[in-house]
Amino acid sequence: MPDEKPAPTREEVRDRTVKKLQILGNQRFALPPFHENFDRWLMNLREVISEFESNTAIKVDGRFREESSKAISEIELDLDNRRLKESSADEAIRNLIDTKKLLEVIEDEYVQKTKEVRRRRDQEVKHASNKVDALKAELDRTARMRTGIFRAISRRHRAEKEAEANQRLISARRELEVITQSYTAEQERLRGEYERRKQSILEQRRNYPGDPELLENESRTDGSLEARRATCETLVNAVNALLMRSQGRQDIR
Repeated sequence: MPDEKPAPTREEVRDRTVKKLQILGNQRFALPPFHENFDRWLMNLREVISEFESNTAIKVDGRFREESSKAISEIELDLDNRRLKESSADEAIRNLIDTKKLLEVIEDEYVQKTKEVRRRRDQEVKHASNKVDALKAELDRTARMRTGIFRAISRRHRAEKEAEANQRLISARRELEVITQSYTAEQERLRGEYERRKQSILEQRRNYPGDPELLENESRTDGSLEARRATCETLVNAVNALLMRSQGRQDIR
């Protein structure tokens, strides 16, 4: 039939196969997770080799089958290992990011609680200090009753007033000291709670060493490219070697 195309020659089949292998060898996976592309890439690679082997213009020998099978098996194993590594890296990144967020949360909580404790402490200390100052002033007034216009007041009355003011001053000072100690203890408790929570999170983080940003940057790079390219180059060499052997056998004939 006039429209029927002639069957491709061995060289044409070889050139077409080499071109497809080179395209596969240089194929870049644009976005992570890269391992989601591995199965499809391997399927395309097998199809190229299968199409080459089944072409009637090509007579495949045992050496080619052995070399191509070995190359495909090795890249399949390599990609399986990379798949596991990527999955582990993804898990590590998620955990590192989670622990970082948790650390930020407990840090914020600690800062806010500490501010609130300080606010209440300052408020109560100020109130108690004002009370102490007022009692000191009252004690001073009582002491001045010993002279001047207060000289007519009996010594007994002055002593009672002074003792009463002094006792209230002692109580007010004790109250101020208790308030200060109480808030110091509360701050220490908050600090201890914060450190315990922080250490617990850091202990979890030790299971995933590394910096999340660094790991994330590494995960954006397709580490399989060189291995896939090398496999395709090996298969190109095997295709060329097969045709050279076939040519040699024909020349002998």
